[in-house]
Amino acid sequence: MSPRSSVAAASDPGSSSGKERESRIEHYQEPVLYHEVNEIIHPNRWARFRHTIREPMAEFLGVATLIVFGTGVVCQVILSANPEVASFQRGSYLSISFAWGVGTAMGVWVSGGISGGHINPAVTLALATFRGFPWKKVPGYIFAQLMGGLVGAALVYANYFHAIDIVEGGRGIRTLTTAGLFSTYALDYMTNVSCFFSEFLATAVLMIVVLAIGDRKNCPPPPGLAPLVLFLLILGIGASLGMQTGYAINPARDLGPRLLTAMVGYGKAVFTFRNQYWLWCPVIAPICGAQVGALFYDAFYFTGEESIFNKPNAEARRLHVHAEKQQRRHIPAGPGADDAA
Repeated sequence: MSPRSSVAAASDPGSSSGKERESRIEHYQEPVLYHEVNEIIHPNRWARFRHTIREPMAEFLGVATLIVFGTGVVCQVILSANPEVASFQRGSYLSISFAWGVGTAMGVWVSGGISGGHINPAVTLALATFRGFPWKKVPGYIFAQLMGGLVGAALVYANYFHAIDIVEGGRGIRTLTTAGLFSTYALDYMTNVSCFFSEFLATAVLMIVVLAIGDRKNCPPPPGLAPLVLFLLILGIGASLGMQTGYAINPARDLGPRLLTAMVGYGKAVFTFRNQYWLWCPVIAPICGAQVGALFYDAFYFTGEESIFNKPNAEARRLHVHAEKQQRRHIPAGPGADDAA
């Protein structure tokens, strides 16, 4: 074939070589660069599975850490008051307030960079309601938090098993006398309404501060130090609002250990106490308190686009106007030390 006929064939769509050229052009694709691929590359099957459960497991470990410190200090202070357990009492109410604060800080520190460090179903639900936290993640987070509470309490129970036997007056005897080491029970003079209000108030305060430390335009702590603020917050709540109901302020902190006590011999009394106290006071009241705290903060203070209060209306969408992002990453734990605030 002459050069002229070759050129003609290449330019003629009807020729066989022209069709081949069109086919090559039609199926040509730009090479995909590695940095443009969104998919996470996993080195093995375990890494892929771990990626799936990583956030719930962080919540599990965070709550378990909280409960080990929190119920651990309650057991130490209360059980050591018995002279058959210890020669003198190890600690006081201040010790309890400090250790719950430390447990909260440590729980958020070990989970915050992965899951945000909610370690509290009331916080998770409030963030889902007002801040766009994905609802599809909520069941996994809450289940992991409850299981963390149960396992953390089981570890503490195993550690203080013999001391509990001494205080109860015999091996295997379990009554509400020591059930309060693990879950919250209101003082006798408290009415049902007062119990609910106490937990509601404390959790509303908790939620407002949680949102404040995650607000870039308020006074957020330096990156990596949000757990320190939470330590001071829980210490303050315990020292000022904790006496009457035990400041559960966290459904997982109360229900997880309560399930453990029912499993190890305390029986149904842990649930029938004061007409299902376990449900309406340490579970429902904190959830309601967190919702109202988040409602108040977002309605009157927060101006970022993450809140449902600042979503653009039809006119703003038409003009492409919207609020700027204002929430720090991984609320409430905040960004890590190497991240921008």
